[in-house]
Amino acid sequence: MTTPVLRVSDLTKDFGGLRAVDSVSFHVNEGEFVGLIGPNGCGKSTTFNCISGMLDSTSGSVEVLGQDATGMRPDQIQKLGLTRTFQHTRLWRDMTVIENLLVPPRRQFSPNLLLSLLRPGSRPAEKQRLEDAYSLLETLEIAHMAHNLASELSGGQSKLVDIGRTLMGDPRVLLLDEPVAGVAGPLAERIFQFLRSLTSERNVGMLVIEHNMDFILRAGVDRIVVVETGRVLMEGTPEEVRQNQDVIEAYLGE
Repeated sequence: MTTPVLRVSDLTKDFGGLRAVDSVSFHVNEGEFVGLIGPNGCGKSTTFNCISGMLDSTSGSVEVLGQDATGMRPDQIQKLGLTRTFQHTRLWRDMTVIENLLVPPRRQFSPNLLLSLLRPGSRPAEKQRLEDAYSLLETLEIAHMAHNLASELSGGQSKLVDIGRTLMGDPRVLLLDEPVAGVAGPLAERIFQFLRSLTSERNVGMLVIEHNMDFILRAGVDRIVVVETGRVLMEGTPEEVRQNQDVIEAYLGE
């Protein structure tokens, strides 16, 4: 039986008199690649912000790996195993690429020398994290940028580093907000193929926001949740979404 790693139930978010998210419900299974799409301003990013603890929801609930994450802080949700990116990358620009990757891992030992001496396992663990970071950069084909400052990266390179940084936290659930926005076609395809491989190789449950419907339909996702004006319009396979008249009208108008 497939296990949901993320379950969103009747999620609602009001900003004063404006309802940005209206009773949204869906789930993401272990090892599943799910797209979250919809026109601009339909509530996709607000939904992400409520799931990840960046915003308090007005009502509804969020479960991460079977645990109630409703109302938790972002750091508490990250400890449960959920990590996210943002539409605009938030790298630490005055740190190198490798330094950016070494910050997120959970359960790190203190850099304090005395505490490290009292914890004999800390040094091997630090060495392993460094090896993991370099290996991940190799996989992303940006190992040659390891000692460049994040401020020196192109838009596409920044996206890759941001994805690498989230993976260093060993997530079980990964939320990606437009991971290929502003990225050239061939690199965008490569990023999505890499993400697709993660779901099978690491059994990560992945939810990806993408504004470009044509791209997400070709990206090889397992399932798509379509949102319009804060509500779930439909949910189904890429082929079912492609043929749904309500989805066509939501994007193109009647």
